[in-house]
Amino acid sequence: MPSDSRIRVKRVENITQVEFLDRNILDEANIQLIGQEISQLVDAEASPRLLISFQGVEHLSSAALGALIAINNRVRNRSGQLRMANIDPQIYEVFVITRLNKLFNIHGTTDEAMKQFK
Repeated sequence: MPSDSRIRVKRVENITQVEFLDRNILDEANIQLIGQEISQLVDAEASPRLLISFQGVEHLSSAALGALIAINNRVRNRSGQLRMANIDPQIYEVFVITRLNKLFNIHGTTDEAMKQFK
């Protein structure tokens, strides 16, 4: 990952776990960088298994949601699995309002999400 990376990545049991370094994911340029970095992770796998943790994230912009939808499509196109966890209740509210909670596989904790990978 580049040194100006806005994400932390680790591999656990063939699952790529991504955490955000920023509490607020609002800046357009940062969102583009994050989207590119995660896309590279997805493209590196034949059938990616990705867990995105929102631990510590307090604000997401609509552009960030758009980037997540693009990542989700990318994962699906590669017959992969995407799970999300640790979403702040206020952010989750936005997922519900936009009905993205129906699109994404969302779990309370990283551990719960890890157990859902097949």
